[in-house]
Amino acid sequence: MVEKNENWLYVISPKQKFIDLNFKEIWRYKDLMLLFVKRNVVTLYKQTILGPLWYLIQPLFTSVIFTLVFNNLANISTGNGVPSFLFNLAGITLWNYFKECLVGTSDTFKKNQNIFGKVYFPRVIMPISVVVSNLIKFGIQLLVFIIFYIYFVCLTTKATQASPQIELIFLPVLVFFMGLLGLGFGMIISSMTTKYRDLSYLVTFGVQLLMYASAVMYPLDLIKTKVSEGKIPEIAGVFIEYNPMTTIVETFRYITLGVGEFSISKIIYVIAVSSFLFLVGLIIFNKTEKSFIDTV
Repeated sequence: MVEKNENWLYVISPKQKFIDLNFKEIWRYKDLMLLFVKRNVVTLYKQTILGPLWYLIQPLFTSVIFTLVFNNLANISTGNGVPSFLFNLAGITLWNYFKECLVGTSDTFKKNQNIFGKVYFPRVIMPISVVVSNLIKFGIQLLVFIIFYIYFVCLTTKATQASPQIELIFLPVLVFFMGLLGLGFGMIISSMTTKYRDLSYLVTFGVQLLMYASAVMYPLDLIKTKVSEGKIPEIAGVFIEYNPMTTIVETFRYITLGVGEFSISKIIYVIAVSSFLFLVGLIIFNKTEKSFIDTV
């Protein structure tokens, strides 16, 4: 017979708080999270011929296509003598991390329903592990960007005005809140797909559209010019300008290449929006995990 005053090591009980991230519990399961991170990295390109080289091939080929289509054919100027390939690679490197975080966390419940139904652990560990594992991929692609940056700036005879700025110290802030933004969106979508499966089909399509509204392959100044000329609706210009990813991409280009827009007020705006979406996503995620097994 168990005494009522017996002290238990761990107690699993229904969550009572409206917002309950419980960092203590997540830290206790840190080894499990690291295993999920390792699984995500190792199994992504398992049984492929090129393996991790796909980390490099995708951004490089995309940058080449963007350069040919948008800069050579559409004649979009990067400004300040910055090589168009380097301009596009900067945007794609940032965008890929956000996209992978969003897409990777948007089907958390559906993809992990078997393990969620068999064993207990903090469910939020799963989407967090996706964001952390994608950080490794982002680091590799950032290294590729640095290599091409050195090549264009130091080893080519063609003059370029690309130069890093002192504001480069804001890069960790950009990366952190970019991951938080993708995590928040992903948790919201993941929670909704437990009831509305159509959303899972719309995510990939929607992400592609969002890329064109995030200044990945063109400078923000171009949109402002087209709006002033009446060639683009003003509402579209406002949406692109205040899209958090537009600010992140433009800021990254400014601190690395010296082109683009840098605004402390907009960075604060990105921090506020990312934090808000993360909290909303966390609330919905915590609510959904209590009953998702009955609807997924």
